[in-house]
Amino acid sequence: MSNHIKIDTCDRVTTVTISRTEKKNAITQDMYAAMADAINEYDSTDDARAIIITGDGDMFTSGNDLQDFSTGGDKDDDIPPVSRFLIAIKDCSKPVIAAVNGPAIGVGLTMLLHCDLVYAAESATFGAPFVKLGLVPEAASSMLLPAAVGMAVANDILLAGRTLTAKEALEHGLIARVFKEVELADAVRDIAISIAGAAPNALRRSKSLIRNNQERVSQHMMAEGQVFAEQLQSTDFMESVAAMMQKRQPVYS
Repeated sequence: MSNHIKIDTCDRVTTVTISRTEKKNAITQDMYAAMADAINEYDSTDDARAIIITGDGDMFTSGNDLQDFSTGGDKDDDIPPVSRFLIAIKDCSKPVIAAVNGPAIGVGLTMLLHCDLVYAAESATFGAPFVKLGLVPEAASSMLLPAAVGMAVANDILLAGRTLTAKEALEHGLIARVFKEVELADAVRDIAISIAGAAPNALRRSKSLIRNNQERVSQHMMAEGQVFAEQLQSTDFMESVAAMMQKRQPVYS
């Protein structure tokens, strides 16, 4: 279990908190593994019937820890921890709720596409700067984001690097509701408790009906993952990381 992931279960609601505030809640492989294990355990027991994913402090997550990824911490795994985490959300038979308490960048955005309910604070922002990092979309976001917000807005996010405000995300249908920062945690917890008290079989079967394209999503995730892994070894990504560390503009060949 990672020290940067907090797990709490109360009133049949499990809350998974990304807690690495000194690094803007950037996620490492160990953190992905801890969250994947927590979600899978929650899904296999009756201790909790709804799960909340949120961030500590004023940041949901700044995305992948680039240094962790650039050193190839997951290359020897059959299924990388980040993939296990995203698959755990996608395949969870119980409702997964995101409480976006601040900026949601990279995987912070793409994981939301697999959550059943997404709520955000007024200060939340949403961006996926993969191309700017020499990378490509992940987690089937090149399929799911256009379906959620439309092709034009998705291209603005994925290709042009646009960041949405909470208000814009709500207008485009990426999130369900916006709350004041001080209200978000309690409001989402109340929603989760209400969901946890509903008929579990009806919830499970309703979720299955809503997400009846999971085979296609899985295939798209695999295709994206292969290209993403190739880009991690590319000169594009290496130059992007080097430029970021050196605080300069990247120069691509």
